[in-house]
Amino acid sequence: MTKTNRFVTILLWGLLLISAILVVSLMANISENDQDPTMGSWINTNLVWAYILVAIGAGVAVISGLLHMFTDKKAAKGGLIALAFFAIVAVISYSLASDAIPQFIGVDRFINDGTLTASVAKLVDTGLYATYILLGLAVLSIVFSSVSRLFK
Repeated sequence: MTKTNRFVTILLWGLLLISAILVVSLMANISENDQDPTMGSWINTNLVWAYILVAIGAGVAVISGLLHMFTDKKAAKGGLIALAFFAIVAVISYSLASDAIPQFIGVDRFINDGTLTASVAKLVDTGLYATYILLGLAVLSIVFSSVSRLFK
């Protein structure tokens, strides 16, 4: 086992151990009282730990992707094409999005406290349109793949 593999293995076991201790501590402090400050602090601690793990995972994914891209020129070309594709989808989604604030029960509370503004509504609409476009393209690619196999 190389030094890098050994370091990664020790790091992963350490993260697993910390996660297990935090989950067991949370489970030990669960109570029926929603206002229990001990339970609330353990929930917050576990949420912060989850955010840290997500950030570590995203960082490792980005760094490994960049390293792979710099070592393989063909992968770099494919990665840049994918990035351009996602940028095009984002621009199309943003241009289709509306900044109108939706009307639903309880919307006044979000408008009054400033969490729902026209720019937030436009970003949410952009995300929805991007999801619809990408879902439609995924379904079309599955159908195209199935149909093209019939003619081979």
